[in-house]
Amino acid sequence: MNKTDLIETIAKECELSKAAAQRALECILNTIVDTVADGDTVQLVGFGSFSAGKRAARTGRNPRTGEEIKIAATKTVKFASGKAFKDTLNTKR
Repeated sequence: MNKTDLIETIAKECELSKAAAQRALECILNTIVDTVADGDTVQLVGFGSFSAGKRAARTGRNPRTGEEIKIAATKTVKFASGKAFKDTLNTKR
């Protein structure tokens, strides 16, 4: 499912126009991104939580040449699925 499919599903399930569903989805996603970027956690009970993480600087290798390269430290996003989400995944077949 891509973003367009998700918008269509939201519009159908919530009886909204596609434009309203798109605005709602974009608002939700922007809020999650902004909140995590500020260093806070977004916790949606039953679904999961989004938080910021850090990846330390490290030394890697260029696979073509074998040369060592330095990989800079970066920030990353962590998602931990909630119990209800996990349970649904494990019961649906």
